[in-house]
Amino acid sequence: MSLPWAALSGGALIGAAAVLLLASIGRVAGISGIASGSLRAPRGDRGWRWAFLLGLLAAAALVLWWQSAPEAAPKALLRDALPAWQLIGAGLLVGFGTRLGSGCTSGHGVCGMARGSKRSLLAVLVFMACAMLTTFLVRHGGGLA
Repeated sequence: MSLPWAALSGGALIGAAAVLLLASIGRVAGISGIASGSLRAPRGDRGWRWAFLLGLLAAAALVLWWQSAPEAAPKALLRDALPAWQLIGAGLLVGFGTRLGSGCTSGHGVCGMARGSKRSLLAVLVFMACAMLTTFLVRHGGGLA
């Protein structure tokens, strides 16, 4: 599948999943909230969270399987892997940013903006500005990559 069609279909599927989750059980499809609630939510509220998270992992595995031969996928992933200290640092920064921003990119960008949240609009503008600055610095400023 060519890139524009893959991006369009992926965006449509994410939007459809967010609408389905909101329409069916009244929950917002923000991944950080779903993930944190999978362990600390009341027992009756954990099942759908685990199903959602397992669905994300299953979809990623399906895409890897579909787009490349199974024996080539692990080599391709390892070839582009960063050192462990960078991955751990990136994970900690993302976790800190998620707490600081009261949600993640999926919650603010997909769900919050669709509901007209001013806080989500501001959060997405900050996310995008930081992403653009980081990309510029890494590519042109002698960054880590």
